[in-house]
Amino acid sequence: MDAVFSLISFGMNTLVCKNPGHFSYEETDHPVPKKGFSVIKIKRVGICGTDLHAFEGTQPFFSYPRVLGHELAAEFEEGDAPGFQKGDPLTVIPYIHCGSCIACRQGKTNCCSSLKVLGVHVDGGMSEYFMAPNELLLKGDGLPIDALALVEPLCIGYHAVQRSAIQPTETALVIGAGPIGFGLMLFLKAMGVKVMGMDINHDRLEFCHTHLQIDGMLDPRDEDHFDKIKALTSGEMPAVVFDATGNGKAINNAFRYLSHAGKYVLVGLQLGDISFSHPEFHKREATLMSSRNATQHDFLEVMDMIRQKKIDPLCMITHRLRFDEVGKSFEQLMDPAQQVVKAMVSF
Repeated sequence: MDAVFSLISFGMNTLVCKNPGHFSYEETDHPVPKKGFSVIKIKRVGICGTDLHAFEGTQPFFSYPRVLGHELAAEFEEGDAPGFQKGDPLTVIPYIHCGSCIACRQGKTNCCSSLKVLGVHVDGGMSEYFMAPNELLLKGDGLPIDALALVEPLCIGYHAVQRSAIQPTETALVIGAGPIGFGLMLFLKAMGVKVMGMDINHDRLEFCHTHLQIDGMLDPRDEDHFDKIKALTSGEMPAVVFDATGNGKAINNAFRYLSHAGKYVLVGLQLGDISFSHPEFHKREATLMSSRNATQHDFLEVMDMIRQKKIDPLCMITHRLRFDEVGKSFEQLMDPAQQVVKAMVSF
């Protein structure tokens, strides 16, 4: 796909994805705070698979035009958010929830029945300034600005690991070695879990091996990969399998990797049906579950783990670009030759 780039005016401050393959810088009004909302000055935006798929035209439940950006680090500008002062570093929980549905009443705001995600269902933060509900703002409290922009994608992995209730004595298989898969492996390693990773991208497998010292890195195209999994688990197979690919074929194939009494956690999302052998699944008394987004508790826990140096996620950032470069350079991030793990936009 050839990207179409247009420059509407100088003094640009908002980048709009007008339609697949087409970005446009547009000068927009500076937001004015209102009760319950505050204006923040964007400092970093992480680029994730959702953004790439939106540009490509393959993101589910997406409409155009849309301002992308939900992995945000910012400084407080003005508003009535309790405890904030101008210049305070912060991150943003990008999930707008209703607070009253059956999920929200259980504290599961991550899967609110009317959930809207910034940069997906409503406009996000790819702009110089952004107005956000006060309840979505979290103080940085000493975290580096780059780390604050990584909190949201890390929380996706953290939430899934917590949801699985995996034990340190168990073995996990993470399918998909992109940023979400990397986060899954990072938290599993921090727990002391024995981790295997699987991907068809050898560069990403090597990246995870180098930075997380994971020995069991597997390519599902290798004829002996199943035997390797058996060997690494003493013949028992993984107690928990995490899918971080969102690829239908990979999701369906992974059921055969489950141990008896195992759990399969779908972190990635695809639009097709799931298909598997009921007898094989049933005889294992296996558990199939999804993991969607993250809660405020997850955000606070992940931020605390970074602060205490229990995890160091900054190595995830492999590419950097300025806000004024995004329109022309975005398509390059999808080129496998670039070996992008996490691209970070600076303002």
